[in-house]
Amino acid sequence: MKKLNFFISLAASLSLILLSGCSSDKSVSNVSKPTSSQGTQKVIEKITLNEVAHSIFYAPLYVAIERGYFRDEGIDLNLVCGFGADKTMTALLSGEADIGFMGSESSIYTFNEGANDPFVNFAQLTQRAGNFLVSREKYPNFSWNDLKGKTVIGGRKGGMPQMVFEYVLKQNHLDPSTDLAIEQGIDFGSTAAAFAEGQGDFTVEFEPGATKLEQEGKGSVVASLGESSGFVPYTAFCAKESFIQKNPDLIQHFTNALQKGMNDVQTMSPEEIAIVIEPQFPETNRDTITTIVSRYAAQNTWKDNLIFEKESFELLQDILESAGELKQRVSYESLVNTEFASKSVQ
Repeated sequence: MKKLNFFISLAASLSLILLSGCSSDKSVSNVSKPTSSQGTQKVIEKITLNEVAHSIFYAPLYVAIERGYFRDEGIDLNLVCGFGADKTMTALLSGEADIGFMGSESSIYTFNEGANDPFVNFAQLTQRAGNFLVSREKYPNFSWNDLKGKTVIGGRKGGMPQMVFEYVLKQNHLDPSTDLAIEQGIDFGSTAAAFAEGQGDFTVEFEPGATKLEQEGKGSVVASLGESSGFVPYTAFCAKESFIQKNPDLIQHFTNALQKGMNDVQTMSPEEIAIVIEPQFPETNRDTITTIVSRYAAQNTWKDNLIFEKESFELLQDILESAGELKQRVSYESLVNTEFASKSVQ
């Protein structure tokens, strides 16, 4: 019964996080129209942003939303959840979304497939992977070699969580196919519940799964894949090259609003961040939000600026190559534009 309760509780948490934060037609700008310092009213333009998922991992975005920074920049932001990078990309392709927020590998894949109007990344939000290794047993001095001969619940083949995990294993001289068993047949939203029911010795979890397992006494976080993999451009904002060319001022204002959110999380405590973004996660209590924010802050998840560095882009391609998912490398200049992010910090 305890196992069943855990499964129901976790499934409800994950579902509510996605549904409450990512309704299919939810305008998140509810601040009255601002006026500039000269007293003239700013023009309000509506932008639809499709995010890959609704997660505390993306706290700076929600700080910018909750503090009205997009309205300050003359933007009425309509936030829509894609529930996956493939759906976010489809929304961009169809024109349903103006800007996409997802892993940058998607823009690389479409470029290599011959996209006529490539998706250009113009602002990077997270610089670490957001998943953690959870163990059934306690390991006061965990090392990656402790995974030898063990069973780990991983992610789907070709997905960024799994690719980062395999990259970390290889960096620590472990062969993902022979040194351990990786279970990849469990749905993303069900891995923590499966682990709680007794499957696997370890599991790779995003939040709130990792914290939920600890709170229920079902496991312990023993390693951060974000820290172990290095500075990876895990999520970034992108748009069609043609949209950026036609709307440079709009992209600049959008980036300015994001940078204000980034600035805030650099100076706020996890408790303060939790208070600000709590309306975005009504199904999660403030203490849990604070715990998750603290974990992400401790591993330096968020940059102090939105500039997408070349070194990070190349590391991302190293990871894709290591996983056998990259047909050919793409030049940094083809898919990254740092003009707007650079101006936002001036």
